[in-house]
Amino acid sequence: MSAPPRVKLALSSPWVDVRDEELVLEVLRSGRLSLGPAGPQFESLLADAVGAPHAAAVSSGTAGLHLCLHLIGIKPGDEVITSPYSFVASANCAIYEGAHPVFADIDRKTLNLTPEAVEAAITPKTKAVVAVDIFGYPCELDELRAICDRHGLALVEDACEALGAEYKGRRLGSHGHLATWAFYPNKQITTGEGGAVTTASAEEHELLVSLRNQGRLETSSWLQHGRLGFNYRLDDISAALGIGQLERLDEILSLRRQVADRYSGLLADLDVELPIPDDADHSRSWFVYVVKLPTGVDRDAVMARMSEEGIATAPYVPSIHLQSYMRERYGFSEGLCPVSEDASARTMAIPFHTRLHREDQERVAEALRSALEAA
Repeated sequence: MSAPPRVKLALSSPWVDVRDEELVLEVLRSGRLSLGPAGPQFESLLADAVGAPHAAAVSSGTAGLHLCLHLIGIKPGDEVITSPYSFVASANCAIYEGAHPVFADIDRKTLNLTPEAVEAAITPKTKAVVAVDIFGYPCELDELRAICDRHGLALVEDACEALGAEYKGRRLGSHGHLATWAFYPNKQITTGEGGAVTTASAEEHELLVSLRNQGRLETSSWLQHGRLGFNYRLDDISAALGIGQLERLDEILSLRRQVADRYSGLLADLDVELPIPDDADHSRSWFVYVVKLPTGVDRDAVMARMSEEGIATAPYVPSIHLQSYMRERYGFSEGLCPVSEDASARTMAIPFHTRLHREDQERVAEALRSALEAA
């Protein structure tokens, strides 16, 4: 008699508990499914969690990035510098406003933008830098902010993967500039879909609240609009879920760190490069666990072998400038950002989430060991 098939290990899994369900049910029963009290409560909790004076909840992290570039006045023909090693929204937000995305290369270890590459990419058309905290590891904020100040550029932080991370002892979001967050189900907390923008500026916050709600003014009637805006609101059902998640944010962050630490021990003797550890200035918030395979190893073969063992993996992340629509629209090609391109060819995400059990992690480690030996 053959053994029963092993349970497939998913790449990620949200943690939704009874408290989350109760909060969502309260909203459903209230009839206030949008523009009710849950939204402001969620925003207040989020602002407190990251140390920001103001938070505006939106429908996605992508919407938040778009609102930021719209808010700072990006126009057609402008250039916006960002990382090639990120989710496509980090660059798409500039395209939405008619601007041209410009890619600066990344550091081989941190996988974040190098300040030197950003400065070298600046031209008279450059108007902003979208700095990414990839995989929850804080970017070089002080150096990037100094560059932006010297050249009169706006700084927008894509912290969509980094809720709870700290830079120089302060949580991301507390450093004053516009920062964006995302709460898709694979993130540290989830609202289903959803995102937010935080800022230290009351004026920016007021504009964000208007822009996400079709440009309406707080004092006007529902059908009166003061400016061109967008339908980027977060509904109260999603906000209620977010409230429950934020109530246990510290526990979530701690559990995810424990899972990451276990992986770092289990994989220490394998021929793979593990995520860079924290240092005095950078404290990661664990979003995913990504390993870098040795040069020459067939990543597709490794992933296929692990899939046969019932273990999900993913090539995290393709370089944005080599996505087909980017090549076709702007003519980007190989060689533009060699460090990013090398990382994109060798990095691989393995199953990671808040309540991943040690036995499952041991199974992942053994499958990866076998797959590497076979490759």
